[in-house]
Amino acid sequence: MKSTLAPRYTRVAIILHWLIALLIVANYVIAWSAEDLPKAELIALMGYHKANGLSILTLTLVRIAWRLVHKGPPFSAALSAWEVALARVTHFLLYFLMLAIPLTGWGMVSGGGDPVSWFGLFEIPALPVGPDKALGGIFHESHEVLAIVMLGLLALHIAGALKHQLLDRDDTMARMAPFLSRR
Repeated sequence: MKSTLAPRYTRVAIILHWLIALLIVANYVIAWSAEDLPKAELIALMGYHKANGLSILTLTLVRIAWRLVHKGPPFSAALSAWEVALARVTHFLLYFLMLAIPLTGWGMVSGGGDPVSWFGLFEIPALPVGPDKALGGIFHESHEVLAIVMLGLLALHIAGALKHQLLDRDDTMARMAPFLSRR
């Protein structure tokens, strides 16, 4: 008897997906909770935010390289054309934002010329952007706007996954969530 289960993503792809997702959630929590802190606490917390951001950037590059070598499983034949198109556009934009948001944040802090500490283990040099106040403002505004756009895309991504799990009752979500049973 032939299995009707859709193939899963590779173990590496699944680990990268959930690790990056965890870091993204952590960075939103850090950013939101840091707003009204005293300066010393704000600086310490934003150090974690920056290190997480550079981790997201690095892991996303690894994930893209992995994806180029290990194709993801095909979409379910039960999906309509608009669902496949929406999934592809959403995933492309999420990858773009997982690169652009950390890069704009790194560009923003690089204006001071100081390296970024990666959890106190080593320092990552500043980008060669110089101390241009206007450019720093562009990086800052871009970082915030892109982060808001990502929130919308994350909501769309999660809503789609839940739709497949709870309404369609197919195994689309189980391909990336090893803790779910496959039908």
